[in-house]
Amino acid sequence: MKYYLIAGEASGDLHASNLIKAIKQLDPDARFRAWGGDRMQKEGATIVKHIDELSFMGFAEVLLNLPTILNNIKLCKADIIDYQPNTVIFIDYPGFNLRIANFVRKQNIKTIYYISPQVWAWHKSRVKKIRRDIDKMLVILPFEQDFYLKHNYNVEFVGHPLLDALERTDHIPEADFRRKNNLAENNPVIALLPGSRKQEIKKMLAIMCEVSDNYPGYQFVIAGTTGHSEDLYRQFSGKSDIPVVFDQTYNLLRIAYAALVTSGTATLETALIGVPQIVCYKANTISYQIARRLVDIKFISLVNLIMDEEVVKEMIQNDFNTTNLVKELREITENDHYRAEILNKYKQLRKKLGGTGASAKAAKAIAEFLKN
Repeated sequence: MKYYLIAGEASGDLHASNLIKAIKQLDPDARFRAWGGDRMQKEGATIVKHIDELSFMGFAEVLLNLPTILNNIKLCKADIIDYQPNTVIFIDYPGFNLRIANFVRKQNIKTIYYISPQVWAWHKSRVKKIRRDIDKMLVILPFEQDFYLKHNYNVEFVGHPLLDALERTDHIPEADFRRKNNLAENNPVIALLPGSRKQEIKKMLAIMCEVSDNYPGYQFVIAGTTGHSEDLYRQFSGKSDIPVVFDQTYNLLRIAYAALVTSGTATLETALIGVPQIVCYKANTISYQIARRLVDIKFISLVNLIMDEEVVKEMIQNDFNTTNLVKELREITENDHYRAEILNKYKQLRKKLGGTGASAKAAKAIAEFLKN
């Protein structure tokens, strides 16, 4: 069977790669063509466009890159027609994917959405488009099933694929990890996760790194991705003594005592690994002001959204500054009771996510759907 997958971000590439792996277990003759990244390519997908060319963060940035986005939509439609897949599987990335879904439906190709757009946060009108254009929706957050039911749309909850991704990652002993990356032998580690997009790194990293001046006994380490050069991280960090560790985020978090994390999937990854964290977010001013008026949620981090309470502190826009970060980091590194409360909530979070096996459940649901 021929599958066409569209993922536009690093997290989508990760979850789509695990889905591809699970589909191959059920369909050994499966062929995959995709918009995605290195992980999907490693699993055997032919990549049409790489995620490095697709990720635009914020309303203003989307407007500035509109000609590129429109050209990508045109290219994607033509490529789907040429490939003639049995199904198109959309992974999050709603601004692009929902446009393509409407087109695909008209070609009588089955549409599947894996990892729902966050329509429960804003743009609830998109539910009508999803109901019209998506034949099968697989959701990964426990509250999404109830949300869609309220809008007369039946979806299937398969659990969160991050639990699988974390289990599959090789665990490197701490001493070996420190030695491999030239880290101090004994200093407790503070992990800095500035995001995967250049825009995020530019906005977040310098302020994160400034915190290190107040923690001389700690080893601060930047989690980098090979999509960017070390020079880029150095350019925006303002620090030459903070090491950058590339494509080893999970193992970095496993040895971390605390973390400063840009809002996104990484906040959930950090929680599931069990690291007390501060969630950070700063956007283009225009984008932020638009978002404030459109987004209808109490929190921005997945940890707090899933738990429906403030488990971890969120430093957003002007609150994201060195003074606030230093104060909160002092709490999570020195207040044992506070740390214990966070870690206890993390355990409850893991239970809410439904355990491991999400990728296999999703692949099985897709196979059963395509048989009909």
